[in-house]
Amino acid sequence: MEIGLNHYLVLSTILFSIGLVGVMRRKNLLMLFFATEILLNSVNISFAAISHYYGDLTGQMFAFFVIAIAASEVAVGLGLLIVWHKKHNSIDLDTMSMMRG
Repeated sequence: MEIGLNHYLVLSTILFSIGLVGVMRRKNLLMLFFATEILLNSVNISFAAISHYYGDLTGQMFAFFVIAIAASEVAVGLGLLIVWHKKHNSIDLDTMSMMRG
């Protein structure tokens, strides 16, 4: 049995569903970042698989740019997370709903 495009797309769909549930259900900001990374990686899998299927490098280039954007998003997000934790001693999303200027 050969692994084809459908197998990669099913894997990507499962990972995207797990990431989407993680984004919608998490109360911890760090776990929200992890769920977002799962979402982005599932899209990368589908880009790379479709790109390989068609014999074109465009999808793989898009996946590379998504990885670069995800790395910068994590760097900025973790910086904000550290500042928030130092100020409030919690990374719970419920405490963020009471933000004051």
